[in-house]
Amino acid sequence: MTGAEWAVRRPHPELRPLITRYIGYTQAGGTLPTHRGLPSRHVTLVVSLTEPLHFTGLPLPGQRPIRVSAALGGLHTAPALIAQQGFQSGVQVEIDPLAVPALFGVPAAELGNQVVDLAGLGPAHLPERLAAAPDWEHRFRVLDDVFRRARADRGPAGPATGITWAWRRLAAAGGLIRVEDLAAEIGWSRRHFTERFRRELGLPPKQAARVLRFDRAAARLRRGPADLATLAAECGFYDQAHLSNEWRALAGCSPRTWIAEELPFLQGAGATVDADSGA
Repeated sequence: MTGAEWAVRRPHPELRPLITRYIGYTQAGGTLPTHRGLPSRHVTLVVSLTEPLHFTGLPLPGQRPIRVSAALGGLHTAPALIAQQGFQSGVQVEIDPLAVPALFGVPAAELGNQVVDLAGLGPAHLPERLAAAPDWEHRFRVLDDVFRRARADRGPAGPATGITWAWRRLAAAGGLIRVEDLAAEIGWSRRHFTERFRRELGLPPKQAARVLRFDRAAARLRRGPADLATLAAECGFYDQAHLSNEWRALAGCSPRTWIAEELPFLQGAGATVDADSGA
């Protein structure tokens, strides 16, 4: 048997300000030897339901390869490379960077350009609990329970800050706002704003904007064929050459290579969430 199967659902309503969606996946046969974990607007949790995840390349130069059952990756500006076997199954969780302290008890900045073992942050035994669940719906309920408990244990989120506002504004615009304009709207100097942003989210705002533009382009490609010149204009790149250069820098390959190699396995993850999820 070959092919990929996906199950996509939004989390419990209480968690929706913190988590975008859960994605369950099973891939059998025909997979690439290495999968590129692309930079995105989310902090990403990946839990394997089969063999441990083997990260052969990590976003920050000098990081040693790791093999873990569950990995948490922060905002990053280079791909995370994951070795793939003939069969794999797991769950991916897309988390707002601002939610990291509430869910994991650490600042998002500690995860910037990092992929870390979830075992050091909790929740304990999550891979085992998910693997023991009989189907995707039960696994998603486990995630709801775990994250609702984590949020309750750590209490309500702290007050909104200028950086909270700036990240939401930048993300909503797909990275198409100048850093100096954001700083001016808050009333800070560009230097002070850049340092505060980096200390809270792990990337400076200019790099975060790059990731957001890239993420917007990748999301558009997952929905179906697109002319790259048109895509570049829609997503805020100067031209197709600029898009291709940024793709090579952030994904480690050209957009055409990624479309040919990875897109056939990933398009199911862009599916509409289940009708009964309240979306």
